[in-house]
Amino acid sequence: MGENTDRVPLVTEREQISQEYRDNYDRIADTRGGVRGPFSVLLNSPDLGGRVANVGTYIRYESELSDSVRETAILTTAREFECAYEWAAHEPLALDHGVSRELIEAVASQTQLTDVSDLESLVVEYGRQLFDENGVSSARFTAVSERLGIRKTVELTATMGYYAMLACMLNAFEIMPDSGQPDFA
Repeated sequence: MGENTDRVPLVTEREQISQEYRDNYDRIADTRGGVRGPFSVLLNSPDLGGRVANVGTYIRYESELSDSVRETAILTTAREFECAYEWAAHEPLALDHGVSRELIEAVASQTQLTDVSDLESLVVEYGRQLFDENGVSSARFTAVSERLGIRKTVELTATMGYYAMLACMLNAFEIMPDSGQPDFA
């Protein structure tokens, strides 16, 4: 993934941060296979970077959401924020976790959801409404919570919020993937 920005120095090497925060760098590198993307920006504030990474570790690797629901939520968030880096990082993961190409294309083009499961549609529409209207209707919330349960509804919402924060970091600091801007039709 490309990581070029003139806005801040990118922290990609352990030696770039002071000794007292290198454990944060190590935890990020260990759980994510390296320090890149939003964490290369966040580690300019090493304590913040470590705290954000701790939340992300739970959301990405320990949450009770299924992999396909989580990746659908992440792609929905990436699209709503037009975050190229997040999209490029998670589109292949979504495919690997069983998210259909049809669903990915519908999310990318922000078109009506057809030929997708009820659960996929619920997740995407929940995210679209949350970001477009800064909240969700009672009907949509009830549909999601009846399907997922309260705990997973909380985790779904936190996942979208977490990736929205990362999208803000990536977009504000102009971190782009090597492939450039995806073609969101």
